[in-house]
Amino acid sequence: MNEPPVVRLATVTSTQDVARDLPIGSVVVADHQTAGRGRLAHRWEAPPGTALLVSFVLNPNPLLSLAAGVAAAEACGGDVRLKWPNDLLLAGSKVGGILIEATPTKAICGIGINLTWAPDGAAQLDQPREQLLERLLRAIERWSSAAPGEVLSRWRELSDTIGKRVRIQLPDRVIEGTAGDIDSSGNLLVDGELVSAGSLSVLDG
Repeated sequence: MNEPPVVRLATVTSTQDVARDLPIGSVVVADHQTAGRGRLAHRWEAPPGTALLVSFVLNPNPLLSLAAGVAAAEACGGDVRLKWPNDLLLAGSKVGGILIEATPTKAICGIGINLTWAPDGAAQLDQPREQLLERLLRAIERWSSAAPGEVLSRWRELSDTIGKRVRIQLPDRVIEGTAGDIDSSGNLLVDGELVSAGSLSVLDG
């Protein structure tokens, strides 16, 4: 396969900011982000050189968040699981996350993975960054173009959410119940109610 063009930078505000103006197929990797961000306006912070910080410019895909999660989990290795909607877990603690910013013409998929440092309560992967990036490049290419049914099936296999009692914080309310499944759009089914987004925590027991 032809390797995608990879833009390598030392310090950026966010790889998402750089990738936004690049053509589909581009990849941006940085050693450090001064204004990295996650979902729901959360900050993503890591000392320089301690994480894989990468953004992919891809074709729009309604299941891209799930597909990117599958790709990242497979690239990281068998111990990494997926927490809905887009966190990577190692031994139950967050080791990485995914942020999708989509327009009608392209999608920017940002992935951050802790490698040699992690904030309190989080996990680190302790893998060489370049080797992980190479595996991730191949996995993103494969899963971002996979059939929807294949993405959903593989996500379920890697899920650390389905079957557990969860609490989801929404802007106007809180939902608690058992995460039963995801639907064809990637929404989470909690005690018969579909949830499209929110901040999820797993309840003990």
